[in-house]
Amino acid sequence: MEPAIRLEDITKTFLQHEGRQQDEDPGIKVLKGISLDVDSGEFVSLQGTSGSGKSTLLHIIGLLDRPTAGKYRLLGQDAAGLDDDRQSDLRNNALGFVFQSFYLIPYATALENVALPGLYSGKPRAEINERARTLLEQVGLADRMNFKPSRLSGGQQQRVAMARAMLNDPDIILADEPTGQLDSTTSREIIKLFQTVHQTGTTIVLVTHDEDVAAQAGRIVRLNDGVIVEDVKTG
Repeated sequence: MEPAIRLEDITKTFLQHEGRQQDEDPGIKVLKGISLDVDSGEFVSLQGTSGSGKSTLLHIIGLLDRPTAGKYRLLGQDAAGLDDDRQSDLRNNALGFVFQSFYLIPYATALENVALPGLYSGKPRAEINERARTLLEQVGLADRMNFKPSRLSGGQQQRVAMARAMLNDPDIILADEPTGQLDSTTSREIIKLFQTVHQTGTTIVLVTHDEDVAAQAGRIVRLNDGVIVEDVKTG
């Protein structure tokens, strides 16, 4: 069975001078030949210090950026070779995202924030809202559905972000430092939510610099200076 995620010799170079070609501007090479398979249903933590390339790698996995070179297959498709529209369709239907900064719309309620990805699905609005309500109940926010982000704690905002990520029932959830702005107690609660989602069969790839958070995944992939230096199962 083909892995959910297959990366082969992925490189990423950021040019230092806008408008120049790569042969004119060697740029900064952030990823230096990453090869990685993630099986369906795995919970993988990408760990490394700041500047190690872990967030850049996650953005490529999430079709938010394109590699400079290398092959990338996502759920059996040649993701790197898709045009922007087809990448967008795959991203919206197969992937859910959770970020450190939540990225909630400040003037929208928790329910409206969670329902937002469904507006592009073509499903009836009532069905989308019912799904959003169910997810908010599952993350413990049944009594906060009509609250705007300013009235929610950091942990509650991240729960809203997790519910939003799950709205379209994605195959894979990608998380970039999801506990980075949270205290230790709230961080543990959020990681428990990730574990609960993982138990439903969802593949999770989570970026973190926190050893304790990384240890909660079933596998840790450590990056340093743009290369994988360690890939271990946590048991």
